[in-house]
Amino acid sequence: MADPARYSVQTFGSTGQPVVIIDDFHPEMDQLHRMASHSNYRRLGPHYPGVQAPADPRYINPVGPLLSGIFAKEFGITSGVKLVQCSFSMVTTPDDALNPIQRLPHVDTTDPGRIALLHYLSDETTGGTAFYKHRATGLDVLDQSNFETYRTALQAEGQPKAGYMRGSDDRFEMIGHVSAKINRAILYRSQLLHSGMIPEDLPFSDTPSEARLTLNSFFQA
Repeated sequence: MADPARYSVQTFGSTGQPVVIIDDFHPEMDQLHRMASHSNYRRLGPHYPGVQAPADPRYINPVGPLLSGIFAKEFGITSGVKLVQCSFSMVTTPDDALNPIQRLPHVDTTDPGRIALLHYLSDETTGGTAFYKHRATGLDVLDQSNFETYRTALQAEGQPKAGYMRGSDDRFEMIGHVSAKINRAILYRSQLLHSGMIPEDLPFSDTPSEARLTLNSFFQA
């Protein structure tokens, strides 16, 4: 089982969804940084505001027992999970080049069985992660039953304002925030509305040692 001394849990939103925070997460950070620096990055679709590269899924092995315990205790998943994606990611798109979808909080999926693991490989100056509630609908978690309601309301509001989400505005209320920290990982259901808290002075570098570098993984129950 997971050692509760190794992590903390915050709960956000109307249903008290857990966001698990694990500091000193991985024992092989030097190796991860070397892997990141030798990876081949490219843009993968219109959603992520930067470039990504596949990471070796064996990266999870040293922290597997810890994660299994957290899945069971904090998310109620006792039948095991499958790793479905694992990639290095760098935010490289400046505010004035964002697509409309990149200017809004998002969900990765409406499936409650999909768990996101976001591992920060760069320091606090590159920005953490914020969680949001949509003011008009009151929604902070999207599922199959409410997604059309949310999408219809969002479309009625028109084009989003320019730039990254950096806290509450007239459409969304920030209901939680986790700061970045080297070798900090957070776990949360992918159906929570969230967004990177991207600093205005981020250099948007595509060099791993200078970038907002994370390792993004997804698990499916």
